Amino acid sequence: MSRYTGPNNKKARRYKYSILENNKEFLKGKKKISIPGQHGNKNQKLSNYGEHLYEKQKVRYMYGLNEKQMKRTFEKATKMKGVLGENFLFLLESRLDNLIYRMGFASTRRQARQFVNHGHVRVNDRKVDIPSYVVSPGSKIELKDKSKKINFIKDNLEAARIAPFVKVDSKTLSGEYLRLPKRNEISGQLNESLVVEFYNR
Repeated sequence: MSRYTGPNNKKARRYKYSILENNKEFLKGKKKISIPGQHGNKNQKLSNYGEHLYEKQKVRYMYGLNEKQMKRTFEKATKMKGVLGENFLFLLESRLDNLIYRMGFASTRRQARQFVNHGHVRVNDRKVDIPSYVVSPGSKIELKDKSKKINFIKDNLEAARIAPFVKVDSKTLSGEYLRLPKRNEISGQLNESLVVEFYNR
């Protein structure tokens, strides 16, 4: 299954969860906090499999992955020491596109992915144009000199909530991935244990 490129509002309503993590999908009065479609207002009781799938899809749309990427990331997490579900989220948070978003250079993960794809980003002084590139803690991330002139980057930084596991220098438009995040620094509305059960079924 390919990566979803449709409106975030629709998926946010479907899963009753802010895909952008800022609730902007629900701020406008015209946007209903209900499942889209003719039968969206009806309470639907999910099976166990449905609950697992529901949670897996929330994670997938939040980080903007396709199904193959999700499964591959989960398989990497199984080889790590520690709690499987948390390791899975930590790997997702360590993706380059996500870190560009967490540092505030981009207003959304989609915009961050585009930055990386277009070659605007350097990791440890090397150009990296792969959004799924997993960054190691302690790595330096910066924008190319020409890319630092993009007007809306500073606007993004001013409006951003910088994650506690990254450090950002707004003058040089560079930053550092300090450490792996703690579980309480990632959305508490995600239930990673259900995702683990989905892939282990």
